[in-house]
Amino acid sequence: MTSTIIRRVIVLGAISILSLLTVQTYWVLRSWNLQEQEFDRKVRQALLDTARDLARVGLFVLKDANLIEQISSNYYVININNQFDAATLEFYLQKAFENQGMREDFQYGIFDCSSNQMVSGRMIKYTKPSSTGSQGVSLDAPLPTHYDSDFIYYFGVRFPNKSANLLSNMWLVVVFTVLMLITVAFFIYAMFVILRQKQLSELQRDFINNMTHEFKTPISTINISTDVFLQNDLIKSDNRLNRYSGIIKEQIMRLNTQVEKVLQLAKIERDTIELNFEDIDLAELLRSISPSMELKIGERNGTLHLDLDAANTHIRADRLHLTNILHNLVDNGVKYSKGAPEITIGLKNEEKYLLLSVQDNGIGIAKEHQKHVFNKFYRVPTGNVHNVKGFGLGLFYVKTICKLHNWKLSLQSEPNKGTTVQIQMASQAKPA
Repeated sequence: MTSTIIRRVIVLGAISILSLLTVQTYWVLRSWNLQEQEFDRKVRQALLDTARDLARVGLFVLKDANLIEQISSNYYVININNQFDAATLEFYLQKAFENQGMREDFQYGIFDCSSNQMVSGRMIKYTKPSSTGSQGVSLDAPLPTHYDSDFIYYFGVRFPNKSANLLSNMWLVVVFTVLMLITVAFFIYAMFVILRQKQLSELQRDFINNMTHEFKTPISTINISTDVFLQNDLIKSDNRLNRYSGIIKEQIMRLNTQVEKVLQLAKIERDTIELNFEDIDLAELLRSISPSMELKIGERNGTLHLDLDAANTHIRADRLHLTNILHNLVDNGVKYSKGAPEITIGLKNEEKYLLLSVQDNGIGIAKEHQKHVFNKFYRVPTGNVHNVKGFGLGLFYVKTICKLHNWKLSLQSEPNKGTTVQIQMASQAKPA
């Protein structure tokens, strides 16, 4: 996974998480406000009913304005403007709250003009639903006094557990909030794991690249030394030494090819491949490199067929990388042929495209593996048979170069019937 993709994942994920947090915060606050509004409505109605009951019993008239005032979120004072006793107040308060469907613990207190303090107060605690009735507990600390010249005879009511009760009524919102926070925590953890894995991957890749570069020097030295051996008359005269020198030369060239593939992969992963586009006659290019292909195929007693009868074979491409992918496709056809390989390279025009196809008579690829063969390091499982060597980088390199050229790559294959790889290229007009 490239740094660009990881940055996109982090940015998009962060935007998504922030959006969810914003929406969730909005709904939590909205639900809380609705609960508070409903609570305040019920409380005010209950206190108004209580004040009216007290006025009816005491035969006095209530003030029309400024009757109920909210001092804080959970504390209300009611201006009765007449005398009343605590027992009557407690009775009508409980009755009014129960009529509103409220069973909230509350404190009440009555203002004493002589001492300017809230007295005669009690805390009313409701028991569990399985029990009946309520119990009053003496008020340890009196309610705050409300200093207002218009309030002469009044009582106050406070709900000490209001916030907890409102929160309990929002249990579903709380559950979803907790689940969302767990999701956020999981996302942060996942990003940490991805960044950690990327760091380890970069360390591993740097190690492989450094080791590969270190291999280049001894490989070059051994190659030069082998050439000296092969040109020596004494070595040439001794069949045994000449054969072993040839084996050394062959294996060092094979090792050098694998090192070059690893270096190419490193360039691909670092996005440092620079393409040098030029106008190319693909038919001529194939004819020019066919001798080297025939040499490789001839080692297995195979045959190379060229079908280059397309009317327009001109394309714009990078000659070096195009040559490399052609060799990679032919090498795969040779490696995966059971008997003598039969490789056919064809060119065909189709509308504004030039279609390049490389067909072999190899062992083929099962359908379930075809979509993976262009992945890096992927090799079709062969059980305990390892007669075909490689790292699974060839077709990945082919796919990468085709992608950089905006070419369409496809594959058709059947087990034991061979494989055809086709590349769709944009054709160019013939030069004048």
